[in-house]
Amino acid sequence: MRRHLLVSLGLAAALGLTVAACGGGATSSPAAATAAPATVAPAGGDAVAIAGFAFAPATLTVKVGATVSWTNNDSASHTVKWDDGSQGSGSLTAGGAPYSRTFDTAGTFAYTCGIHSKMKGTVVVEP
Repeated sequence: MRRHLLVSLGLAAALGLTVAACGGGATSSPAAATAAPATVAPAGGDAVAIAGFAFAPATLTVKVGATVSWTNNDSASHTVKWDDGSQGSGSLTAGGAPYSRTFDTAGTFAYTCGIHSKMKGTVVVEP
């Protein structure tokens, strides 16, 4: 009985350490997603930079016919997933090829990261 109790306690301790390790990683991403926008510099022009779990600028205004590029400068992979169901990017990795989209009609186009749903952005296309 005593041996069974010791084995059970050992398994419970191992499980507790595993859960604590997993939980620690999960809490850092949301914090990064909410804190990063203040520290990420915009890409400039008709471009969006991805860094610190944020799109910068979060809202970009362009003219009809503009091509916007998203470049991932983050250590994690990200995607551009359009809220209207339009085809978005594949996985964007640091140092990898950027994703581009040409906007042929005026309107407001919202998007998120398909991997990290708290990352949001908008492209406003004016005539």
